[in-house]
Amino acid sequence: DTTFFLFKGQSYEIRMLDNRKAGDIPEINGKLVKSIIRVVFHDRRLQYTEHQQLEGWKWNRPGDRLLDLDIPMSVGVIDIKTNPSQLNAVEFLWDPTKCTSAFIQVHCISTEFTPRKHGGEKGVPFRIQVDTFKQTENGEYTDHLHSASCQIKVFKPKGADRKQKTDREKMEKRTAHEKEKYQPSYDTTVLTECSPWPDTPTTFVNNSPTPAPTFTSAQHNTYSVPDSNSSSPNHQGDGTSQGSGELHPSATIQETQQWLLKHRFSTYTRLFSNFSGADLLKLTREDLVQICGPADGIRLYNALKSRSVRPRLTIYVCQEPLRSMQLERQEAGNGDSSNGAIYVYHAIYLEEMAASEVTRKLALAFNIPLHQINQVYRQGPTGIHILVSDQMVQNFQDESCFLFTTIKAENGEGFHIILK
Repeated sequence: DTTFFLFKGQSYEIRMLDNRKAGDIPEINGKLVKSIIRVVFHDRRLQYTEHQQLEGWKWNRPGDRLLDLDIPMSVGVIDIKTNPSQLNAVEFLWDPTKCTSAFIQVHCISTEFTPRKHGGEKGVPFRIQVDTFKQTENGEYTDHLHSASCQIKVFKPKGADRKQKTDREKMEKRTAHEKEKYQPSYDTTVLTECSPWPDTPTTFVNNSPTPAPTFTSAQHNTYSVPDSNSSSPNHQGDGTSQGSGELHPSATIQETQQWLLKHRFSTYTRLFSNFSGADLLKLTREDLVQICGPADGIRLYNALKSRSVRPRLTIYVCQEPLRSMQLERQEAGNGDSSNGAIYVYHAIYLEEMAASEVTRKLALAFNIPLHQINQVYRQGPTGIHILVSDQMVQNFQDESCFLFTTIKAENGEGFHIILK
């Protein structure tokens, strides 16, 4: 198989040609077609773990893309689109009757996917694959026309020079008979026809029941996100516990997909498309890190185990009974604690050490409309009222206990809370 050597980050032309015979596929005459260019693994073993490999690369190279289109140098390409979750693919439309060239840049060298990186390792080969589609009756480019690919290896500039020099020296030492077994070097490579990449076209077109990533135009350098109703943490799915957000072992495949979307794991819905709740819950932390990468793997593990955020501060609060009720109890019980009021405290867990967080959590715990709370005070020496500030909250002792009462605001609108 012919191998094409590339320099990392350098632009290389892929010339798009109409190789139809006369009369072939007349329905695309005068119409645009869509091509998807990918950098994929040549090694079948790595193809099976492509998602994990690319997630690991993404973790080590945040913000980088594996494949880019050099837009200023490209000719005849229209509606160029990239997807933040598909770092190794670009797509565009083009007219087969016009001169079209797509200049690509590969930003990953072949040794970045070798297990041990001590220098001198043999880099893994990649493939450049181009899949082309025509438009269907409903206007989507999903009808496969043609696929072609070639093997590549990507080097840093100095590494490529060394590789070419070493190969020349090896070839010079071979006999004329041995040299006949090898292909000569060419300035251009003709891509060989191949079967379409298995992910096409579902990766790029939302024709499945689960939302697919949305591509946006590369010219604007902005990206659309999946529908907020499907990815928002506040979105309530069907079939999992809505109160706790837990995934149950009895969850069906569809309910598991909804749980993944609800907890912002839409990127992995296709990967776990055949997993029930029990299947997903059987995966260990190490399994999830290997499949999803360190960041999302740990996040998914914590979500599956329903691990809540550990509060930075815990306080216990009880609403003080009315003074008249207290006096009645004191008179009836004559100081006997057995007849006194039972003070029931609510635990308030603060994720933020802020006065606004105290106000919000008090409103939630005691069913008080938040907009009616004007100020929160702490009763100080000689009964003075001290405004609760962020600094005061930061100096609360963990597991402090407070009684609180309410007084009407001076303007008659709402009330103040006093912590004692």
